[in-house]
Amino acid sequence: MLQVLLIAFSVVAVAHAELCKPDAQNAFKVRLSIKTALGDNAYAWDANEEYLFKAMVAFAMRRYSSKNTTQISNVLLCNVTDRVSFWFVVTDSTKNVTTVPGSEVEAAIRMNRNRINSAFLLNDKTLQFLKISSTLSPPVEPSIPVWLIVFGVVLCVTVAGIVFLLVSGIQRRKKKNKESSETENLEEKCEVTVTIENGIPCETLDLKAGHINGVCAADDERFTSL
Repeated sequence: MLQVLLIAFSVVAVAHAELCKPDAQNAFKVRLSIKTALGDNAYAWDANEEYLFKAMVAFAMRRYSSKNTTQISNVLLCNVTDRVSFWFVVTDSTKNVTTVPGSEVEAAIRMNRNRINSAFLLNDKTLQFLKISSTLSPPVEPSIPVWLIVFGVVLCVTVAGIVFLLVSGIQRRKKKNKESSETENLEEKCEVTVTIENGIPCETLDLKAGHINGVCAADDERFTSL
């Protein structure tokens, strides 16, 4: 009887060894970066951690399908390295000599990825399922409502437009006043008054222009000679 049991265990072990090996059908490789993630608080990867990993995978499989009866013994690990990487497969609980399709295992892992990461205090970058894409992070909702942001932008543009119109209007008004002032000064310089000297009308001296009326000058010379 003991020999029969030993033979049975040997057959199962050989079958499991064939099922779980690198690049085997429905097998997945896992890589953990515990030291990178936790630094001085990093824990050692040992048999207890392996048991926890098997339990989390079995949990994921059972949660993925309510009809799934996956046990911890159905999760097989192999090729474990000191740098904490290994391969695993999930065997069929009804036959135990065939593996669960990789698509089902992938779907179960993706569905429960956050729970698995939390169990080992890691994330998608430090606990990598190499054939399973990382889960998408939930969209980050802005702390300020979108409508309020749009309203603020529109309000700022409106205020900027009003300020621009006011400033440009003031500048145009100043320019217009300056031009009017220059025109008036020019007209004052051009104005010539007529006076009567010795009964003869003549233009007054334009000191700014440096021009002396010829009629007055001739009349002055005539009276001076007398």
